[in-house]
Amino acid sequence: MTVLLELHRKGGTLCQPAREGQLHCPLIVRPTSEDNVTAHLITVLQALNPRLWVSDLLNRGLGVGRFRRQVYRGFRIQPWVTKPPFPRSLLPWDEGGTQVDVQFSWENPPTTVFIECKYGSSLSTRTSRNDGRTGFPADQLVRNIRVGLLESGYYRTDTLFESPPRDFAVLVLAPESGNPFVGEYQNLTRLQSAIPHSDRISPWPLLPFVGEIGYADIRHVLQDRYRFYTRPERHLIDALLEYLTFKHGTRPNRRTCSAKRDG
Repeated sequence: MTVLLELHRKGGTLCQPAREGQLHCPLIVRPTSEDNVTAHLITVLQALNPRLWVSDLLNRGLGVGRFRRQVYRGFRIQPWVTKPPFPRSLLPWDEGGTQVDVQFSWENPPTTVFIECKYGSSLSTRTSRNDGRTGFPADQLVRNIRVGLLESGYYRTDTLFESPPRDFAVLVLAPESGNPFVGEYQNLTRLQSAIPHSDRISPWPLLPFVGEIGYADIRHVLQDRYRFYTRPERHLIDALLEYLTFKHGTRPNRRTCSAKRDG
């Protein structure tokens, strides 16, 4: 419903206080809300055969053929998953829970993928209870990375029996690719220096495990294997691609192209 409201410009008009962020109107469809995009994207992907798009999308985001196309046993897509607070023994500050925008998981082999979704804003350089004064980066991406590494079993512990870690990857989803944090944390040496007690992480996931996805990547992946989808799936894909095209063209702070380029 929110998608139709946005596409047909029926989302309502915000008053000046609401536009300035001083008043929150929960019943109005906010065109700048990244949650609207996330909800529609996940609704469609949950209805599609994962064999046709999961590996293609993740490999495109990572820039390598890291995941194979297969039948994904126990495949799940979960939006807005809240993780418990990071252990205080592994951080020089107290940190609350972390909400992962989207989580993919399957069991052959055991794999977890975190997706950080952005739309009208870039990745935050400061997170709750960490303003960067500890000497370690405080951005959203590195927080998602270390939370995922911990959950997937990459930190050494004092337990008597340790199970093998899950494969792990984290990607940023935004209208366009090119986020500087992604390139920075693809460098393992830089990533190690950005995570407190990174010496306790062993082994590390197969590299690369940090990447990014733009709306153009989603369009390319879904269109590339379009002929293999059922007719109902194609209708969902068409609606999703129309919506993403609309959202890309109306995104806040978008770069305007010159008339010469448009021509």
